[in-house]
Amino acid sequence: MLSKTTINQNLHRTRLLKRGDFFLQQGKSCIEIGMLIKGVMRGFVYDSNGNEITTHFYQENDMIIGSYIPKTNIEMSIEALKECEISVANYTEIMSWMNKDREITEIVTKEFQKLNKQLQSRLVSLLNLNSVEKYTLFLKEYPNLINRIPHYYIANYLGITPTQLSRARKQFIDKCK
Repeated sequence: MLSKTTINQNLHRTRLLKRGDFFLQQGKSCIEIGMLIKGVMRGFVYDSNGNEITTHFYQENDMIIGSYIPKTNIEMSIEALKECEISVANYTEIMSWMNKDREITEIVTKEFQKLNKQLQSRLVSLLNLNSVEKYTLFLKEYPNLINRIPHYYIANYLGITPTQLSRARKQFIDKCK
């Protein structure tokens, strides 16, 4: 009989990605789920003109997932912005352990709730906030990323230009004095 620890260890393997490598790519089936151990990643989609739109950032201890439903074709790509170490598991296998293993159930539920909250916050931000408010919310949601990733990704995520981001940063700093 396998112990709980053995089962959990058998579900995961470690994958290393170099900067620019993809964990998931748009249009491919979502067969893996990951937990970022080290590094920074971004999720992005393409708009109707073929431009990349950053939708999400992933940092240490974040679940990396392309869809809430296993084996569906995903709409976004997830790319390493730095060298990454990821604990990877078969998505279908993990979901088969839901409600059988309390620890797995709690982790997946907590991470799905976190992702859902971040996506809702991003939607409200894009629709209702000015650039300074968007930047302030970004700092609240991703406090450790500001000096770890290129600012053009942050501007892209916020739906503003790099110049607007620079102005928003200055206004934010002036407001905090």
